[in-house]
Amino acid sequence: MILNILLALSVAAAMVIPTKRALHMFQQNRYEFGRYTSWIKDTLSREKSSLILMAVCVIVSGVFGLLVKGTAGKIVLIVLSLLAAVYLFLQEKKKTYIKPLVYTARVKRQIAVTVVLSALCIALLLVLKADFLALFAGVVLPWLLIYPMALITSPMEAAIRNRYLNEAKQILKDHSDLIKIGITGSYGKTSTKNIMQAMISEAYNSLMTPASYNTPMGITRTIREMLKPIHKVFICEMGADHVGDITELMNFIHPSIGVVTTIGPQHLATFGSQENIIREKMQMIELLPADGIGIVNYDNELIRSYQIKNHVKVVTYGIHYENADYRAVDITYHRNGSSFTVVNNGEEIRIETRLLGEHNIQNILSAIAAARYLGVDWKVIQRAAKTMKQVEHRLEMKTINGRRFIDDAFNSNPSGSAMALQVLKNMSGKRLIVTPGMIDLGKAQDEINREFGKKMKGCADIVILVGKSQTKPIYEGLEESGFDMNQVFVFDTVKEALAYVYMTTDGEDTILLENDLPDAFNH
Repeated sequence: MILNILLALSVAAAMVIPTKRALHMFQQNRYEFGRYTSWIKDTLSREKSSLILMAVCVIVSGVFGLLVKGTAGKIVLIVLSLLAAVYLFLQEKKKTYIKPLVYTARVKRQIAVTVVLSALCIALLLVLKADFLALFAGVVLPWLLIYPMALITSPMEAAIRNRYLNEAKQILKDHSDLIKIGITGSYGKTSTKNIMQAMISEAYNSLMTPASYNTPMGITRTIREMLKPIHKVFICEMGADHVGDITELMNFIHPSIGVVTTIGPQHLATFGSQENIIREKMQMIELLPADGIGIVNYDNELIRSYQIKNHVKVVTYGIHYENADYRAVDITYHRNGSSFTVVNNGEEIRIETRLLGEHNIQNILSAIAAARYLGVDWKVIQRAAKTMKQVEHRLEMKTINGRRFIDDAFNSNPSGSAMALQVLKNMSGKRLIVTPGMIDLGKAQDEINREFGKKMKGCADIVILVGKSQTKPIYEGLEESGFDMNQVFVFDTVKEALAYVYMTTDGEDTILLENDLPDAFNH
């Protein structure tokens, strides 16, 4: 009896770290079965050596458990389980997560259910006298328990979600005079939202969704916790990685002003095709009320060629599209920002900003279009553009330990990464790029990263890649472009990459940090 209790406790100890990691990856994959399963399959294909070693350990312990019966067998399995628990704990202490597990109320509910399921599995193991499965239960089973746990908790989560959504809808209904602005696009949503808030808040008491709160529950939380009767404008970022996401959010928020920043191959893995992405993003314009206004980026060919079926008023903006309603010309870039002239209805207004990059100028144009529609004066817009803060992790200039960094770490994409390279190209001194490449681009991911590597020639002097397997296409692109491969370095972790940066650079050099790989993709 005592040995059974000790075996149960040792198995439970071995399950702690795998359970934490499984919950962490389930959270990073947005609590979706499909994404979580894809991540597991991807991990199995990428980390074959460590998985083979783990499988051998489980099989050997299983065979031993079958052959050695009684007290001796139980003691050995207890020792093996405890050794596994200690090893996993020590490994976990060494890990530094980019995005650690967030212990939300939802995760706490998931932990409670997982603990119960784990206890039942351990009890079943003992009742069936299947001691030989001890190490399997401790190391492998937690990854599988995510599925029954999610099935059990999903009705409760749906009920909680619906209650909060209904509360948020009622708050919006009671706030009948609120001007609501929706912003979507494959890239540039968060930057546009921040820029728009800086301009519109000069004239209106406005609220924007914080950080990347662009899902139904993130927006719901913003409305329930932050929206007050004093607010006159609500600027709402709307994200989408599945067909139907924007439609759902439009039917929830009902904005009268809609902005589509750009459309590209972001989230191809979940959308399935570029056509699906185009149709879904453009629901922002299709579902606007007849007396509303759509603001769209006509530098983007996919937006420009889309046939809008809604008769709503549409305002265009761009840099390269000559007939845009709001166009930027005479653009000048410098170390401390950018300046350009906005041409609109015969007026020419000079704008200065600390923001870098062509896409940020496009984002500013969209914010100007919305602000002018709401009657914000040009002088107010000029002041806001000049004083607005750089958007965190989006071509943000910063000095760290005496080194000059361009922090473009948030969610790199094909368009943004190309523009970031152009910003780096114009910098003085030695130019370095640190990147793990781009992710979540479906079957096109390798080719897009290969092209990214090709574009680095002439823009960067030194390339530092993070993750050998992940960045292989970039490496190949660099080789194809004729880049000096003696100036290409590959490291396993961001920590190692930055250590090399500090060792080989000084304050006259510029380091571009392009993309910040979440742990679910960090191989």
